[in-house]
Amino acid sequence: MIWLTAFGALAVGIILGLVIATRLNVSPSKIKDLESQIRQLKDSHSEYRDSVSDHFGMTAELVQHMTESYRDVYQHLASGAQDLCSGEVASKLLPADSDAVFDTAHYSEEPNPIAPPRDYAAKQSPDQKGALSEDFGIDKTTPVNDEEIALPQTK
Repeated sequence: MIWLTAFGALAVGIILGLVIATRLNVSPSKIKDLESQIRQLKDSHSEYRDSVSDHFGMTAELVQHMTESYRDVYQHLASGAQDLCSGEVASKLLPADSDAVFDTAHYSEEPNPIAPPRDYAAKQSPDQKGALSEDFGIDKTTPVNDEEIALPQTK
């Protein structure tokens, strides 16, 4: 009887395995199709990355050409202003140095740079107590009398 039960369970397992395998449709041709799709997707992704790289390379070249053209125009205007205008007017309009517009160092040399607001009071000297000190603003040399403390009178 045990052998019959074991053989019956084996037969049921084989039948269920075949049914599940046919339902999943795991055939070698399907696996090859999926692998080819993956290869195609990898190739298209690689082409896309190359395209993006080429695009940004071309953009950098065009911006470089545009900057050089702008410098040429600026240099032309500066030389024309110096030739056609008085020296004082020409220096106010356009600096003679062709790279003066592209130089950012003149922005940092401002006499009064704008500083962000501070969340503390600056010390006048290093020996001065800071605003967060426990005895800041307290004069300990004069004792306080009860008479000097005026209590508010209620009516």
